[in-house]
Amino acid sequence: MSGSRAEAEQKGGSRQRLQVNEYKENQNIADISLRPVQTTVLGKTAKVYLVPFTLSNYNTGQLKCPKSLLDKNSNNEVTCKKSKKAEIKKTCRRILTPKMEATSSKEESTLQKSSLDVHAESKWQFKSPSDTVVLSPDTESSQEGDSDEDTTPGLDDFSELSPYERKRLKNISENANFFASLQLSESAARLREMIKKRQPPESKRKKPKKKENGTGCRRSMRLLKVDPSGVPLPAAPTQTELEVDENPLIPPGPLEMTPENRDDDNELFKGFLQAWAEMSKTRSKNTKKELSNIKSYKVNLNGMVISEDTVCKVTRGSVSSMAIHPSEMRTLVAAGAKSGQVGLWDLTHQPKEDGVYLFQPHSQPVSCLYFSPANPAHLLSLSYDGTLRCGDFPRAVFEEVYRDETRSFSSFDFLTEDASTLIVGHWDGSMSLVDRRTPGTSCEKLIKSSLSKIRTVHVHPVHRQYFITAGLRDIHIYDARCLKPSRNQPLISLTEHTKSIASAYFSPLTGNRVVTTCADCKLRIFDSSCISSKIPLLTTIRHNTITGRWLTRFQAVWDPKQEDCVIVGSMAQPRRVEIFHETGKWVHSFLGGECLASVCSINAMHPTRYILAGGNSSGRVHVFMN
Repeated sequence: MSGSRAEAEQKGGSRQRLQVNEYKENQNIADISLRPVQTTVLGKTAKVYLVPFTLSNYNTGQLKCPKSLLDKNSNNEVTCKKSKKAEIKKTCRRILTPKMEATSSKEESTLQKSSLDVHAESKWQFKSPSDTVVLSPDTESSQEGDSDEDTTPGLDDFSELSPYERKRLKNISENANFFASLQLSESAARLREMIKKRQPPESKRKKPKKKENGTGCRRSMRLLKVDPSGVPLPAAPTQTELEVDENPLIPPGPLEMTPENRDDDNELFKGFLQAWAEMSKTRSKNTKKELSNIKSYKVNLNGMVISEDTVCKVTRGSVSSMAIHPSEMRTLVAAGAKSGQVGLWDLTHQPKEDGVYLFQPHSQPVSCLYFSPANPAHLLSLSYDGTLRCGDFPRAVFEEVYRDETRSFSSFDFLTEDASTLIVGHWDGSMSLVDRRTPGTSCEKLIKSSLSKIRTVHVHPVHRQYFITAGLRDIHIYDARCLKPSRNQPLISLTEHTKSIASAYFSPLTGNRVVTTCADCKLRIFDSSCISSKIPLLTTIRHNTITGRWLTRFQAVWDPKQEDCVIVGSMAQPRRVEIFHETGKWVHSFLGGECLASVCSINAMHPTRYILAGGNSSGRVHVFMN
C-alpha cells in the first residue's frame, strides 16, 4: 500500500508540474529553471529535466542538444536508445499493419518508414524561440503519466511512450485509414487507362497503288527529257567549272573603258566617248546669281515632262548614285549601281539603247559619283570596295586615284575648286585626305573622327575649309585646317536626330542652309549662315523616308539652280518625286504616270537646265526635262 501511495503522489506531483508548465507556455521560458525528475525506464533510473515548450514554435531543423546534458547519463541514454527503439519498431508493426491493409504495398511501406523515422527523430531535439529543450528517452518515459491518458484502441501497448507520441501515432493511423478510403491507387489506374485510350493509334499513310492499266499524270516533255517527236534528248554535260564569285575583286591599276554591253571596236562607242569629251570643253561655268522668283520656278517645273524615250535601263543592279553632266548641248547621265557598275547614257541617241554603255570599274556598290568641277571629262566614282577611280573619257580609261582594301569607302567631295584635293569618308568613322597631284594611290593623311560611321561627306561651297559629315545619329562639322591623325573633335554637332541619318548637304550656292534626311520620317533644315558653336533648326518637314530593305535610302538634295528648294523621292502612290521649300511648303511633284511606276530613291538635278534624273531599284533611270 505504501508503494502504491508513493507512486500515486509522484504522478499527482508530475501532473501538477505539467499543468504549471502548460500555463506558462506563452511566457518567457528563459526565466524558468530546469527541475530534475527521477523516473524508471526498463529497469534503470535516470534524471529527466522537464522544460515547457510550445508546438507553435516547433522547428526540427533548429533543434540542438546542450552538451552539458549529453555528457550526463551518457551510458543510460545509449542503453535506452537501443532497447526502446527495438520495442517501438516491433509494437508499431504489430498495431499499424492490420489497420493499413486497405492501402497498396507501396503506400504501406512508405507510411511505416515515415512513422518510424519521424518517431525516432522526435525523441532527440526540440527548440523553442527563447531556449533549448532536450528530451532524452528518459524524459519521454517520465511524461507518460503526466498527461491525460489516450483511449485510442490499439495503442495501449505503448505504455512507455509520451502522450505526444501516442497522439501522433493515432493521427498517423487515422490518416492512413483516410487515404485508404480515398482509393487513390485505383483512381490513378483508371486515369492511366483513360489516357491510353485517348491517344490515337499511330497510323502510317498508305501509299496509293499504281494503276498498271491507266493514264498517269501529264508531264511536260522537258521534264521527260524528250523532244516533241518523242526522241530522248542527249544528256546535259555536267558542270565541272568552279563557281565564279558574283563580285570578283578588280585588280589594282588603271582599267580600260571596255563596255560590257557593246563591242569595244564598235565605231559607235568611239563616237560616244568623243562626244563626251567634246561636251566637256563647251561646259558653262556656274556663276553666282540671285534666286529666281518661286512663281517662275514653279512654271519651269510644270514644263518638265517624262516619256518613254526618257526612261531606260542603264545598270543591271539597283541605282545607288547619280550624276548629270553639266553640258548644255547634250543630256548626259551617269548612274552607279550596287553591283559596282557605272552606266553612261546619252539621251540624244536614237534608238535610246544605242546611247547606253555599261562598265565594271568596281566590285561593290558605287556610293558616290561626281563630275570634276575643273574638268567635266573626268567622272570620279567611289565604291565600298575601298577604291576611288576617275573615268577619263578622252583617254578611255579608269584611273585609280585612291586605294585601301582594308577599309570601305562611303562618300567623298572636293576640298578645292580645282578638284586636286579630296576628303573621303569611311564606314568605320575615319576620313582620308587625298591629293591627286602626288604619285601613287595612297592618302596623304588618315584622320579619326568622333563618329562610329560616316555616310556622307560634303564641303561648304564658299568656305571650303569646312565640311559636314553625317554619322549614325549625329552630324558634325569639321575644319579641314585643324584635322589631326588622332581623334578630332568637331566644331559643331547637330544632335536633334532620333534615328539613323542618311545624308547631310550644304546648300549649293551660299552654304547658308543644311538639309538632312533621317529615318524618323523627317527632313530637317538648319541655318548655317553663321558657323558658330550652334546651328539653329529652322524647319522640320514630315516626309515618309522608310524605304525598306530592298530600296536605296532617300537622300534629300538641293536644287543647284534654286538653293532654297529640296528634291527628294517619295513612297506615295502614284509614284513621284517631290520638291519642298526650305520653309516646309510643298512646291511641286513630278508625276510620270505609267512611265514612272517605281520609287526613285536617288535624284540629281542639272546645274543650269531644268532636267531631273532619278534612279530606282531595277536599274532604270527616269528623266524629266523641258
